[in-house]
Amino acid sequence: MAVLVAAGLFLLLMGTITVFGYRRYARPARVLDRLGGEAAEAAPVLIGIDEKPKEKLLVRMAKSIGDKMPISPQDASLARRYLIAAGFRSENAIRVLYGAKVLSCIGLLVLTILFRETLTGNPILRNILVVMGGLAGYFLPGFVLERMVAARQERIRLALPDALDLLVVCVEAGLGLDQAINSVSQELKSTHKDISEELALVNLEMRAGKPRAEALRNLADRSGEAELRKLVAILIQADRFGVSVADSLRTHSDFMRIRRRQEAEERAAKVGVKLVFPIFFCIMPSMMLVTAGPGMLQLFRNLYPMMQSFGR
Repeated sequence: MAVLVAAGLFLLLMGTITVFGYRRYARPARVLDRLGGEAAEAAPVLIGIDEKPKEKLLVRMAKSIGDKMPISPQDASLARRYLIAAGFRSENAIRVLYGAKVLSCIGLLVLTILFRETLTGNPILRNILVVMGGLAGYFLPGFVLERMVAARQERIRLALPDALDLLVVCVEAGLGLDQAINSVSQELKSTHKDISEELALVNLEMRAGKPRAEALRNLADRSGEAELRKLVAILIQADRFGVSVADSLRTHSDFMRIRRRQEAEERAAKVGVKLVFPIFFCIMPSMMLVTAGPGMLQLFRNLYPMMQSFGR
């Protein structure tokens, strides 16, 4: 009876997901195909990273699966923003991402089906485990992508003071801001690759005819890093009001270094509080067992016979 109930719940869940997917994704995609596709939104120009001529087998599989998946424009726009923030600017990145979700879902689904007998003996929990494994596999690439975005933003944030110092040197040497950005992107190519790519994209956009302020705003939107947004705002305001760019950059670089030192001091101050729980739950029982254990054993060995003699 329990197996039938679990099977019924599983079929109900799969039917609900199928109906929702058809109404939300498949049917609008068919309508757009009949109308000739989207006509209003133009795809952004992705510059700076060339695709490899020979792709790996899993990438080709993920791309072929992603080509067949119906993706709404809203989800595609959000996924493209995350992919660009993580450094993936290829046109096929969205299809590879959704194909990787399907492959990961299938892989974890097969693993949970194979090992569900050893994980639990309850038949209802086995079916629930299979469903949860499939859902976890589908959302796993998105979680990995978010972690990659956070790691890249951290690398950009740590590389900003060095980039600001080089910008100050270039501007004070007589270069304009456009030439300084180009020079800094070339100099940081080997040490800070992420910020070098972003500055190179800014230079390419300005060479293509975009205004400097728009290219800098695109830089802040692509990366999503808060410190880079502040730098972009300073550059735009200095350019608009005629303030010395070198002085503004030097002041901002000093501010970033002071803030980094304060963050390090804050983390160091939190260490004592964070060590309370490991000391109390892990180190303290071991120390009590080593120091007081032999004495307690001797006390019980001598006290227990004496208590028995009193009881008689």
